[in-house]
Amino acid sequence: MKNSVLFKALLALGITTAGYAQADKEKDIEAIKDMCGCYEVTFNFAETFAPDKDYEFHDRYTASALEWVAPVEETDNKIALQHLLIVRDTMIIKHWRQDWLYENTDLYTFYKDNEWHYNKLNPEDVKGQWTQKVYQVDDSPRYEGSATWVHVDGKHYWENTTDAPLPRREYTKRNDYNVTRRTNRHEITDYGWLHEQDNDKVIRNDEGDTVLAREKGLNYYRKVEDSKCDVAKEWWKENQDYWARVRDEWDGIFRKHTDLRLQSKVNDKRLYEVLFNLDNNASASDIKDAIVPFIAPR
Repeated sequence: MKNSVLFKALLALGITTAGYAQADKEKDIEAIKDMCGCYEVTFNFAETFAPDKDYEFHDRYTASALEWVAPVEETDNKIALQHLLIVRDTMIIKHWRQDWLYENTDLYTFYKDNEWHYNKLNPEDVKGQWTQKVYQVDDSPRYEGSATWVHVDGKHYWENTTDAPLPRREYTKRNDYNVTRRTNRHEITDYGWLHEQDNDKVIRNDEGDTVLAREKGLNYYRKVEDSKCDVAKEWWKENQDYWARVRDEWDGIFRKHTDLRLQSKVNDKRLYEVLFNLDNNASASDIKDAIVPFIAPR
């Protein structure tokens, strides 16, 4: 009799726990999808500290943009969001992409110098977590990290620390460090959402890591009427099939689960230049022929 009561109690506990987990997942999905829409964005970065007292701090960086964030894929365990910049009201620039995967165990971790290492995670370590996979404008990898969405005291946020390449605003101007150790915090707010960053600028070599400087980043996404982004929505309708084929080609590469190193240039061109110049009707074979030369032999 006692065993029967205990079994029923444990069964009920399991059902209750599963119910809570599903409710939490639904809150996570709502928070992720809350990042979609039309936004006036301000980007703000400032170096805050350096271990070397003689280090000369670089100027603060500020910029603003109008940006459309659209869901491009959604399944039970994956949500992909594409960012599109609107320049001078009519020009569209395909920006970064963020994929969110639930309880994902396949991670590509940035090492340095356009090299990523494949890591297989323990399923127990990612229970209830979401991996954010961030991609460059050409859908090549950038950085990835896994963490739990937090919903407490009216706040909804996700935070993770991972290594990444230098941002475009840096690698075009300097070469005194080669890794950005990013602490990313995505928080849903009453005005839209905040992408907050605490970054270490790291010099990485065979002897280890040295922190050159630290910086603070505050990127505010303030929601505006979707109609302000109509030109981006129309552009995406015309181009989404092509970029779906590009994503499919990259997915095939990632499914090999091997370390990956990319060439910066091939025939004096960067990958995004090659892909942006292909016709929208380019076949999967054409896209593969464009990407493969950039994958360095291991």
